[in-house]
Amino acid sequence: MVLQARIVKKVNIMKKSQKTLQVGIATAIIVGTIAWLAFSGYGANKSYYVTIAELGKMGDKAYHSNLRVEGFVKPGSIEQNGTHVTFVLNEFESHSPNAANGRLITVSYKGTEPPPDTFKDNAQALAEGTYGRDGVFHANTLQAKCASKYAPQPGAAPSMQSSPATKTAANTPAPNQTAAVR
Repeated sequence: MVLQARIVKKVNIMKKSQKTLQVGIATAIIVGTIAWLAFSGYGANKSYYVTIAELGKMGDKAYHSNLRVEGFVKPGSIEQNGTHVTFVLNEFESHSPNAANGRLITVSYKGTEPPPDTFKDNAQALAEGTYGRDGVFHANTLQAKCASKYAPQPGAAPSMQSSPATKTAANTPAPNQTAAVR
Protein backbone atom coordinates (compact mmCIF):
# COMPACT_ATOMS: atom_id res chain seq x y z
CA MET A 1 0.00 0.00 0.00
CA VAL A 2 2.85 2.37 0.81
CA LEU A 3 4.51 1.42 -2.45
CA GLN A 4 1.33 2.13 -4.35
CA ALA A 5 1.05 5.59 -2.70
CA ARG A 6 4.62 6.40 -3.71
CA ILE A 7 3.95 5.40 -7.31
CA VAL A 8 0.80 7.58 -7.43
CA LYS A 9 2.79 10.49 -5.96
CA LYS A 10 5.53 10.12 -8.61
CA VAL A 11 2.94 9.95 -11.40
CA ASN A 12 1.32 13.19 -10.13
CA ILE A 13 4.71 14.92 -10.02
CA MET A 14 5.44 13.78 -13.59
CA LYS A 15 2.05 15.10 -14.77
CA LYS A 16 2.75 18.48 -13.16
CA SER A 17 6.21 18.75 -14.70
CA GLN A 18 4.79 17.71 -18.08
CA LYS A 19 2.15 20.49 -17.89
CA THR A 20 4.81 23.02 -16.84
CA LEU A 21 6.93 21.97 -19.81
CA GLN A 22 3.96 22.32 -22.20
CA VAL A 23 3.13 25.79 -20.87
CA GLY A 24 6.79 26.81 -21.18
CA ILE A 25 7.00 25.63 -24.79
CA ALA A 26 3.74 27.39 -25.71
CA THR A 27 4.96 30.62 -24.08
CA ALA A 28 8.28 30.42 -25.93
CA ILE A 29 6.49 29.91 -29.26
CA ILE A 30 4.19 32.89 -28.65
CA VAL A 31 7.01 35.21 -27.54
CA GLY A 32 9.18 34.09 -30.47
CA THR A 33 6.39 34.73 -32.97
CA ILE A 34 5.72 38.22 -31.58
CA ALA A 35 9.44 39.06 -31.68
CA TRP A 36 9.74 37.83 -35.29
CA LEU A 37 6.69 39.85 -36.39
CA ALA A 38 8.01 42.99 -34.69
CA PHE A 39 11.46 42.63 -36.26
CA SER A 40 10.20 41.88 -39.77
CA GLY A 41 7.62 44.71 -39.59
CA TYR A 42 10.26 47.17 -38.45
CA GLY A 43 12.50 46.41 -41.39
CA ALA A 44 9.68 46.59 -43.92
CA ASN A 45 8.45 50.01 -42.73
CA LYS A 46 11.86 51.63 -42.41
CA SER A 47 12.46 54.44 -44.90
CA TYR A 48 15.63 56.40 -45.54
CA TYR A 49 15.57 60.19 -45.93
CA VAL A 50 17.72 61.27 -48.87
CA THR A 51 18.20 64.44 -50.83
CA ILE A 52 17.79 64.43 -54.61
CA ALA A 53 21.59 64.61 -54.97
CA GLU A 54 22.11 61.64 -52.63
CA LEU A 55 19.49 59.60 -54.49
CA GLY A 56 21.53 59.80 -57.68
CA LYS A 57 24.63 58.53 -55.86
CA MET A 58 22.96 55.52 -54.18
CA GLY A 59 23.33 53.15 -57.12
CA ASP A 60 21.38 49.87 -56.96
CA LYS A 61 20.45 50.41 -53.31
CA ALA A 62 18.09 53.20 -54.42
CA TYR A 63 15.95 50.69 -56.31
CA HIS A 64 15.52 48.33 -53.35
CA SER A 65 14.81 50.74 -50.50
CA ASN A 66 11.80 52.61 -49.19
CA LEU A 67 12.89 56.27 -49.40
CA ARG A 68 11.76 59.78 -48.50
CA VAL A 69 12.86 62.56 -50.85
CA GLU A 70 12.42 66.27 -50.25
CA GLY A 71 12.55 69.14 -52.69
CA PHE A 72 10.65 72.10 -54.11
CA VAL A 73 7.80 71.65 -56.59
CA LYS A 74 8.95 73.04 -59.93
CA PRO A 75 6.50 75.71 -61.11
CA GLY A 76 4.23 74.51 -63.91
CA SER A 77 5.10 70.82 -63.49
CA ILE A 78 2.01 69.64 -61.59
CA GLU A 79 -0.29 67.34 -63.61
CA GLN A 80 -3.20 66.05 -61.53
CA ASN A 81 -5.82 63.45 -62.44
CA GLY A 82 -7.96 62.70 -59.37
CA THR A 83 -5.68 61.43 -56.62
CA HIS A 84 -2.89 60.68 -59.12
CA VAL A 85 -0.35 63.50 -59.42
CA THR A 86 2.83 63.75 -61.46
CA PHE A 87 5.25 66.60 -60.79
CA VAL A 88 8.92 67.52 -60.73
CA LEU A 89 10.95 68.19 -57.58
CA ASN A 90 13.94 70.52 -57.71
CA GLU A 91 16.52 70.45 -54.95
CA PHE A 92 16.45 74.28 -54.92
CA GLU A 93 13.54 76.70 -54.70
CA SER A 94 12.77 78.49 -57.97
CA HIS A 95 13.63 81.87 -56.36
CA SER A 96 17.15 80.64 -55.62
CA PRO A 97 19.97 81.54 -58.03
CA ASN A 98 20.97 77.84 -57.87
CA ALA A 99 17.56 76.65 -59.13
CA ALA A 100 18.64 76.46 -62.77
CA ASN A 101 21.50 74.11 -61.82
CA GLY A 102 19.48 72.08 -59.31
CA ARG A 103 18.99 68.37 -59.71
CA LEU A 104 15.47 67.37 -60.75
CA ILE A 105 13.42 64.24 -60.14
CA THR A 106 10.02 63.33 -61.56
CA VAL A 107 7.58 62.10 -58.92
CA SER A 108 4.49 60.03 -59.61
CA TYR A 109 2.12 60.00 -56.63
CA LYS A 110 -0.63 57.37 -56.60
CA GLY A 111 -2.24 57.62 -53.20
CA THR A 112 -5.69 57.05 -51.83
CA GLU A 113 -5.87 60.67 -50.65
CA PRO A 114 -5.62 63.72 -52.91
CA PRO A 115 -2.51 65.87 -52.39
CA PRO A 116 -2.71 68.38 -49.52
CA ASP A 117 -4.08 71.89 -50.10
CA THR A 118 -0.61 73.33 -49.54
CA PHE A 119 0.74 71.35 -52.51
CA LYS A 120 1.35 74.10 -55.08
CA ASP A 121 4.15 75.47 -57.25
CA ASN A 122 7.31 76.22 -55.21
CA ALA A 123 5.94 74.34 -52.18
CA GLN A 124 8.43 72.31 -50.23
CA ALA A 125 7.30 68.69 -50.66
CA LEU A 126 8.25 65.37 -49.11
CA ALA A 127 7.50 62.22 -51.10
CA GLU A 128 7.78 58.73 -49.62
CA GLY A 129 7.98 55.66 -51.81
CA THR A 130 10.39 53.85 -54.11
CA TYR A 131 12.72 54.91 -56.89
CA GLY A 132 12.13 53.08 -60.16
CA ARG A 133 14.65 52.08 -62.79
CA ASP A 134 12.67 54.35 -65.15
CA GLY A 135 14.09 57.37 -63.24
CA VAL A 136 10.71 58.20 -61.70
CA PHE A 137 10.13 58.31 -57.95
CA HIS A 138 6.90 56.39 -57.23
CA ALA A 139 5.37 57.93 -54.11
CA ASN A 140 2.61 56.50 -51.95
CA THR A 141 2.72 59.32 -49.39
CA LEU A 142 2.95 63.03 -50.10
CA GLN A 143 3.37 65.94 -47.69
CA ALA A 144 3.76 69.63 -48.47
CA LYS A 145 4.65 72.76 -46.55
CA CYS A 146 3.26 76.16 -47.39
CA ALA A 147 4.62 77.67 -50.57
CA SER A 148 7.38 80.21 -50.10
CA LYS A 149 5.21 82.99 -51.51
CA TYR A 150 3.85 83.42 -47.99
CA ALA A 151 7.33 83.96 -46.55
CA PRO A 152 9.13 87.31 -46.82
CA GLN A 153 11.58 87.62 -49.70
CA PRO A 154 15.22 86.98 -48.74
CA GLY A 155 16.83 90.18 -47.47
CA ALA A 156 13.49 91.96 -46.98
CA ALA A 157 12.75 93.35 -43.56
CA PRO A 158 9.60 91.95 -41.95
CA SER A 159 6.73 94.40 -42.07
CA MET A 160 5.40 95.64 -38.76
CA GLN A 161 1.82 96.39 -39.67
CA SER A 162 -0.39 97.24 -36.77
CA SER A 163 -4.13 97.19 -36.61
CA PRO A 164 -6.19 100.02 -35.08
CA ALA A 165 -6.67 97.85 -31.98
CA THR A 166 -2.91 97.51 -31.59
CA LYS A 167 -2.39 101.26 -31.95
CA THR A 168 -5.04 101.95 -29.33
CA ALA A 169 -3.53 99.42 -26.95
CA ALA A 170 -0.07 100.88 -27.46
CA ASN A 171 -1.25 104.38 -26.60
CA THR A 172 -3.31 103.36 -23.56
CA PRO A 173 -1.45 103.25 -20.25
CA ALA A 174 -1.48 100.03 -18.23
CA PRO A 175 -4.00 99.94 -15.34
CA ASN A 176 -1.33 100.60 -12.69
CA GLN A 177 0.36 103.41 -14.62
CA THR A 178 -0.68 107.00 -14.84
CA ALA A 179 -0.34 109.01 -18.00
CA ALA A 180 2.49 111.53 -17.91
CA VAL A 181 1.33 115.11 -18.24
CA ARG A 182 3.49 117.48 -20.25
